Amino acid sequence: MTSPAAAIDSEPSTEPAADDPLLAGLNAQQRQAVLHQGGPLLIVAGAGSGKTRVLAHRIAWLLEHRSVQPGQIVAITFTNKAAGEMRERVTGLVGPRTRAMWVSTFHSMCVRILRSHAKELGFTSSFTIYDAGDSQRLMTLVARELDLDPKRYPARSLTAKISNLKNELVDEESYHPESAPEKVLAQAYRGYQQRLRQANAMDFDDLIMTTVNMLQAFPEIAEHYQRRFTHVLVDEYQDTNHAQYVLVRELSKGAELCVVGDADQSIYAFRGATIRNIVEFERDYPQASTVLLEQNYRSTQTILQAANSVIARNSGRRAKNLWSDQGAGEQIQAYVADNAHDEAAWVAGEIDRLSDAEEARPKDVAVFYRTNNQSRVFEEIFIRVGLPYRVVGGVRFYERREVRDALAYLRTIANPADLVSLRRILNTPRRGIGQRAEACVEALASRERIAFHEALDRCAEAPGINPRSVAAITDFTTLMAELRSLATDGAGPSSLLEAVLDRTGYLAELSASTDPQDEGRVDNLNEMVSVASDFEQQRPDGTLTDFLEQVSLVADADELPDGGEDVGQILLMTVHTAKGLEFPVVFLTGLEDGIFPHLRTLSEPVELQEERRLAYVAITRAQRRLYLSRAMSRTAWGQPSYNPSSRFLEEIPDELVHWVRSEPVRAYSGGPSAQERLASAALSRGGLRGGVGNRAIVDLAVGDRVSHDAFGLGVVVDTKGVADKAEATIDFGTSGTKRLLLRYAPVEKL
Repeated sequence: MTSPAAAIDSEPSTEPAADDPLLAGLNAQQRQAVLHQGGPLLIVAGAGSGKTRVLAHRIAWLLEHRSVQPGQIVAITFTNKAAGEMRERVTGLVGPRTRAMWVSTFHSMCVRILRSHAKELGFTSSFTIYDAGDSQRLMTLVARELDLDPKRYPARSLTAKISNLKNELVDEESYHPESAPEKVLAQAYRGYQQRLRQANAMDFDDLIMTTVNMLQAFPEIAEHYQRRFTHVLVDEYQDTNHAQYVLVRELSKGAELCVVGDADQSIYAFRGATIRNIVEFERDYPQASTVLLEQNYRSTQTILQAANSVIARNSGRRAKNLWSDQGAGEQIQAYVADNAHDEAAWVAGEIDRLSDAEEARPKDVAVFYRTNNQSRVFEEIFIRVGLPYRVVGGVRFYERREVRDALAYLRTIANPADLVSLRRILNTPRRGIGQRAEACVEALASRERIAFHEALDRCAEAPGINPRSVAAITDFTTLMAELRSLATDGAGPSSLLEAVLDRTGYLAELSASTDPQDEGRVDNLNEMVSVASDFEQQRPDGTLTDFLEQVSLVADADELPDGGEDVGQILLMTVHTAKGLEFPVVFLTGLEDGIFPHLRTLSEPVELQEERRLAYVAITRAQRRLYLSRAMSRTAWGQPSYNPSSRFLEEIPDELVHWVRSEPVRAYSGGPSAQERLASAALSRGGLRGGVGNRAIVDLAVGDRVSHDAFGLGVVVDTKGVADKAEATIDFGTSGTKRLLLRYAPVEKL
């Protein structure tokens, strides 16, 4: 591959002034990265090594000292939050002229390019962006048309496979199936893409694949952007997939390319990220320079030594040793619990102790686990003892039903051809347009070869439709025409949203409901109006399409609380979600082989290496204190499971760790379990009623009525075993029938 350096104008190298404010406070390696010029640059940025600062100062240096114009710079990040932080930092260094820079996510950048050239691609500039939920709904329609068995070919599976193909830049025309299932996938792929085009829509993967295809198919368009962008900077390069890799390559021809990342933090293979992009950067760009950032500004040396020891076990990695000048800090605290409840109780007790000693506030603490289902037991314990918490990664705001309904109205106003949004709102709220009427309209659209929204306008011609449905559909199309005229007359997103909620009767229906959840839905819709109002204040010239684009491109990480926001809550989250964050106190839980590392990775060396990188990411989120824990037993599918200690725990040097409790057997533990200590402490405060976890074994017989902390009321239907091996099978009604080991189960006899 030809190096982009050949196309860059050579610039005289001058020794920068020692007191230049843009270099103040940078260490030698950071300074080297900021000053580099002439060819491709790889910045290998270890966790907490100040990569965002380096990128911001590098951009500021380009503007201040190398006569680069803001419009010649494109900086690509993975979240809107990261893009916003980057822009703010550069603005703070060189002033407001940074507005002309392109600082955005991959998807936002591609949308901007595609809207400018939509006509060449057969779209309008107001095309809709489909998220995963929209894609699955559309695929459901396609699969139904192809008469596919939904159990054998679920829409979610088909869309996931198509997503993987798009990430590899394999479109529906270039996909050549061999097996019978692949041929079915090819049919679904073609039908799906055809439906997308008819709806004037693209899904998330299309945004990047279509941009790449356009740049390769239209040399004049590619040349325009290659001439415009003389400097291309990419953050988190280790997380790029093949399509993003090719996009960067196409844009940076003739530009000075700078990528920042850390192969040791590549943890998104399941999303298509390709670690080879960063590992083989110097092979792809033979004239590249590499700068290694190893000084960590986040964590204590003890925490970094633990992280270094774990990641060093991975083979084929670039040698890197994080270090800090913040001192050794506190020893890592570790705990072996009897079971998951005991583990959660110990975590709660430690948080309570830190809070009482004024060594940490709830907002300083994060609890990490490998999979989402592990959060339940922490929630149970935290509720009992009154600890404030928030689970990160639940139902996101923009995925809530009422929010999606409101947005579907706006999307249909902006793009009448948007089939998924139109069919979502056709009978929402209920207006007497049933599935039979919808099928009649669909039959008309198919017969006349017209779009579904056009068939709605001619609904009276639909075969078999009844007059009442015709009247209801006519009322709906009249309503949508009125709302669309408001948009044409210049109504902003907030005014349109208020009109939608009022004229459709959606808000009135929720407000009149006696369902307590509907009150929360009303609050969410009010918040949605506030979001639209905020958009109008930030972008007075922004259109409805701009607003919908902004909402569509919000990533998971963009909805996390800012570090400076006083949420006053302990955050519970998976390790994947924690990427890019930092906390004064971190509890890394579930450290057992089969839990973390995950069971499916234990026999796969490549996947096990990614699990180790995930552990490295988790450890390096901690700033001052790190706690590690595992449980001797856990309940899975109602059965106790016993997993050995995680290999990652064993890889941390002994001198770094203080084992609060290393023996699981009560006789050797030297005292009560964490749950009993926590129960006692809570009782003394008048908070907790009754013990949890390692308790006296309840004597149960068939027919006894019991209460379980999680499953509620139940009836014993079978028992077996005695003493520590006593088990009971209990019918909990709607929660199902569970077989429980009574030594650990939080069960009380009624």
